[in-house]
Amino acid sequence: MTHYKTNLRDIEFNLFEANDGAEYYGSGEFSQVDPATARHILREVERLAVNEFAASFEDADRNPPVFENHEVELPESLKASLAAFFEGGWDKLAYPVELGGFGAPPSLRWAAQELLVGANPSAYFYVSGGLMGLVLHLVGTDEQRERFVKPMIENRWGGTMVLTEPDAGSDVGAGTTKAIHVEGDVYHLEGVKRFITSGEQDFSDNIIHLVLARPEGARPGTKGLSMFIVPKFLINEDGSLGERNGVFATNVEKKMGLKASTTCELSFGATDTPAVGYLVGGVHDGIRQMFHVIESARMLIGTKSIATLSTGYLNALEFANERVQSADLTQATDKTAPRVEIIKHPNVRRLLMLQKSHVEGMRALLYFTAWVQDQKVRFPEDDGWDALDDLLLPLVKGYSSEKAYELLAQSLQVFGGSGFLQDYPIEQYIRDAKIDTLYEGTTGIQGLDLFFRKIIRDQGRTVTKLAERVLELVKGGSDEFAAERELLGTALEHTQGQIGALVGYAMASQTDPTELYKAGLHTNHLLESLSEVVIGWLLIRHAEIASAALEAGNEKDRSYYEGKIASAKFFARNILPSIEHRRRLAETETGWLMDLPPESF
Repeated sequence: MTHYKTNLRDIEFNLFEANDGAEYYGSGEFSQVDPATARHILREVERLAVNEFAASFEDADRNPPVFENHEVELPESLKASLAAFFEGGWDKLAYPVELGGFGAPPSLRWAAQELLVGANPSAYFYVSGGLMGLVLHLVGTDEQRERFVKPMIENRWGGTMVLTEPDAGSDVGAGTTKAIHVEGDVYHLEGVKRFITSGEQDFSDNIIHLVLARPEGARPGTKGLSMFIVPKFLINEDGSLGERNGVFATNVEKKMGLKASTTCELSFGATDTPAVGYLVGGVHDGIRQMFHVIESARMLIGTKSIATLSTGYLNALEFANERVQSADLTQATDKTAPRVEIIKHPNVRRLLMLQKSHVEGMRALLYFTAWVQDQKVRFPEDDGWDALDDLLLPLVKGYSSEKAYELLAQSLQVFGGSGFLQDYPIEQYIRDAKIDTLYEGTTGIQGLDLFFRKIIRDQGRTVTKLAERVLELVKGGSDEFAAERELLGTALEHTQGQIGALVGYAMASQTDPTELYKAGLHTNHLLESLSEVVIGWLLIRHAEIASAALEAGNEKDRSYYEGKIASAKFFARNILPSIEHRRRLAETETGWLMDLPPESF
């Protein structure tokens, strides 16, 4: 019996009812995939996710990969899951037509990824190496595309992004791995990288590492970094695999969760065999090139968080409908009263709706962002779509990862003591989810990125346009949701007040640099507030669509649509009011915490 519970109905609602995918799927850039084909793809991916892909979720956690002599042996159950993915041809979903792929819209690709990464995140990280092939196709030379991208696709090679170093951590620009020029675009790399996902494994015949390193003589900071292709095995002129390259796994981390995903320390040039790397694109533009990988990886982590909370909530919901315990609260003093299913208890309902409203809201945020990415492909001349995508990304990654981990604890709470046992998947969900707030940029980094890069550097243009979208609903929505729209309008006003306070501190820092501390103390709060305003807006939009469907007599999906309305009301009434408090904290900040001596902590 599978642990994994999907919500394909809600995914399709986002793609085809809330957003207008039905209008442009099957046309223009997406002519290969019409709505009917997309729905068929989703049903087949769901079948794979629930069955073969999810099958190794528990076994590979209990019997994780074995590391010995720089090599990793994956458990057979995990290899079977990976084989099922490739045998179905689902690696081609992410590729454009010219690479033999489906030519699917980004929104459909993210929908498929939600289903798969929710079923088995450790397994999905091995197959998501195809992203490196896509990036090389985008930024590599013609020779690199022929030599590396084609075999990556045809031979199911693995791929990694290699940034982090033991001492530098998230300060990527402090990296010391160096690149020594040999000739042309060939370099020898020397250094140690840490926390490299899928850095070693025995499922793929080869692994292509995309590595950031600093060429000798390059300037300090991120702008002095270049990106290099470093294959596990060198490739002969005829395309066959050659000698072992000088990059070796020197450790595999022992982790709290995601135990089936190898998180490796990679050493470059530490033996007599040099680590040969090829300068990507023949140009020294590493951080810009790598950001194609980073942005997709951040979106994937947000997707993973949402998918994990979704299956956690649905498992808790099933348990709450089946578990009989205690009398109804109105009969609590009657010792002879019948015991009832725990979903009939008020606090359990509150816990469930807290999870439901957030997971549906975060999924709405994910697919709105995916819809924006569709528009980037349809209208490449309009830079506004790029800017909106950039603004939304820290919300998807930062907010979703924090809330998923927080609310999975409430999924477990519904189970009571049973949830603490390995009899149910919740404890593994929680262990596997914690990393989401940490890698691909911690939540603190996401908050800084949102404020300083996506708002300040953009001079507030994109966030203002987004606010106009929200305000349009506040002023012009249906009377049925007048109370919710008013709460949304108030929350928007308070979020704008938060932004105003932080912008004020940033401006004041031109004469007193310590004023920046005041902004830095509240960027995470701003991330929360802006995320909740966007989610509240999307949920109310969804509720209006659901209400219209019910008025039109759609009885088949009555329960589903009534649930959408309930999510919007709950979120507006219980979550949006907290934004006012964050605004007050931001506006009254004195920076006193930064004056507290370290010894006082």
